[in-house]
Amino acid sequence: MEKDISTEEKIKNAARKVFHEKGYGQARTRDIAEEAGINLALLNYYFRSKEKLFDIIMKESLQEMFGLIVNIVNAEDISLSDKIDMIVARYIDSISKNPNLQLFVLSEIQANPHKIIEKMGLKGKSIANNFLFKQIQEQIDKKEIKGVAPLQIFINIVSMSIFPIVGKPLLMNLHAPFGEKEYEIFIEERKALIPQWIKMMLKIDE
Repeated sequence: MEKDISTEEKIKNAARKVFHEKGYGQARTRDIAEEAGINLALLNYYFRSKEKLFDIIMKESLQEMFGLIVNIVNAEDISLSDKIDMIVARYIDSISKNPNLQLFVLSEIQANPHKIIEKMGLKGKSIANNFLFKQIQEQIDKKEIKGVAPLQIFINIVSMSIFPIVGKPLLMNLHAPFGEKEYEIFIEERKALIPQWIKMMLKIDE
């Protein structure tokens, strides 16, 4: 029996939606089959187990979450100032399209950090082994920017970008009146403000 690619993609799309909304522990293969509009036997034929399907979705989710900024982080021909601008803009644009993605990845890492790291092939690897960290440290050593640890800078960029997206429901209820239009304006403002704050902290001259 030859597998139908469109059916496989339909199952993956359904699994992505169910996993992102419920997480691994609460998701059932029956939920995924129902979302895909197929029977459970057909789902099992394509993917055999919930765990196998989860591994595929997690890998794709991590790629979606970090793939857009990896090339920027490791680019040797982009200045630190420009990298900060580009990382913030791309990250916010990406996660705004799918806020459930961030919650899914972060909650699964928190629940099973060693399992996720091992399955994703990240065991023994360090976040510090990228050109951005090297670039920051070199400029610190040359006293071109303030001496703030590269990890602190990176975490600031990521967390300042993520929270207003995943915290949208809280923000819209605590800061009335705050409708969709006001929220979109707020996010666009942050895309400009976050790089400014990071550069002020590092004392980067424009």
